[in-house]
Amino acid sequence: MVLRMHTPHAPNAPSGFTLVEMLVTVSIAGVLAAVVVPFAISIGTSMKLSSFANGFLSNLHLARSEAIKRNGPVAMCKSADGAACSADGGWEQGWIVFHDASGNGLRESDELLVQRVEGLPPGFRLRGNLNVARYVSFAPSGATRTSAGAFQAGTLTVCRASLESAEARQIVINAVGRPRVQKVTLASCE
Repeated sequence: MVLRMHTPHAPNAPSGFTLVEMLVTVSIAGVLAAVVVPFAISIGTSMKLSSFANGFLSNLHLARSEAIKRNGPVAMCKSADGAACSADGGWEQGWIVFHDASGNGLRESDELLVQRVEGLPPGFRLRGNLNVARYVSFAPSGATRTSAGAFQAGTLTVCRASLESAEARQIVINAVGRPRVQKVTLASCE
């Protein structure tokens, strides 16, 4: 019988990674980063879009319930200063909810301010189509009405500014004033 003894490495033997092992590890890490980082950014943007759309939806529900509770018109308009309605720009500048006693979709100094919301972060857009580009107004019945008395239905789109195809959220308000959010893909968001 032959016994072999295990001899430990010599004390001067090099230990660690070879250059080839290090290059392979760095390459794998680079490939993983190239795949994971864009995915993580996409998830973050998607979550922000949902948050902004749901926040806006919450304020529409507030305006609708206030109109029913007060038995009078309550409007929501885009506002840069948090006190008066803005004629220019998009909803991303911020918005206010107010008791619209005059029914004109514009906040007057004597009309009660119910809610004030700061604008969206730079790079995000919130735009409404023709009927809801400036304001959304709810009648005491909870239905939407324009300042002329016609029903007010429309779509507001929340997106990240991009010239490329991108994910977005749309807040759709039907003719009876019920809003909902849907996920869409836009060709671009300007």
